[in-house]
Amino acid sequence: MEAAEKKASPRQRLLAAADELFYSEGIRSVGIDRVIERAGVAKGSLYYNFSGKDELVKEYLLGRHASWTARIDAAIVSQSGPKDRVLAVFDVLGELFAEPDFRGCSFVNAVAGAPEGGPELAAAANFRLWLHGMFGDLVGALDVRNPAVLAGQLVILYDGAVAAAQMDAEPTAAHTAKTLAAMAIEAASR
Repeated sequence: MEAAEKKASPRQRLLAAADELFYSEGIRSVGIDRVIERAGVAKGSLYYNFSGKDELVKEYLLGRHASWTARIDAAIVSQSGPKDRVLAVFDVLGELFAEPDFRGCSFVNAVAGAPEGGPELAAAANFRLWLHGMFGDLVGALDVRNPAVLAGQLVILYDGAVAAAQMDAEPTAAHTAKTLAAMAIEAASR
């Protein structure tokens, strides 16, 4: 264990271990004992910090959502024009797809194996609400006809790029989606 990991609290170590294992292997295929072992904490630490695996899953997905939101927000604010802000989202996707440990969307993966009423469903619904709202806000700054339709098109391009990158191991999917997004913005412009 590295020095930085030893300084982290048991909660932080559990969340880091859950993040690594749940994303790389799947939430339902990773038992709580593996997370505890990877985190290097006592079993009691899990139940002191979380009520059980469902709460750990919820916190893992909240962390994924927060880090992705921060990454997208940083890319958006670095752009000066409203069209460039929209297209920056696809640039960030391209960076994500090029990462060696990319395994698709955490939320799609989580929902695929989620039991009815599992914390994955609520976290994914919250993520989707954010995604639609983010594109809605970005499109709202453009001078376009029917902004709701354009925002919906951009969500579909985002989703298609993620699916192609994961299912087809196609890291250029973000570039293709960005090109199509620019065309959609142009077509919707007044």
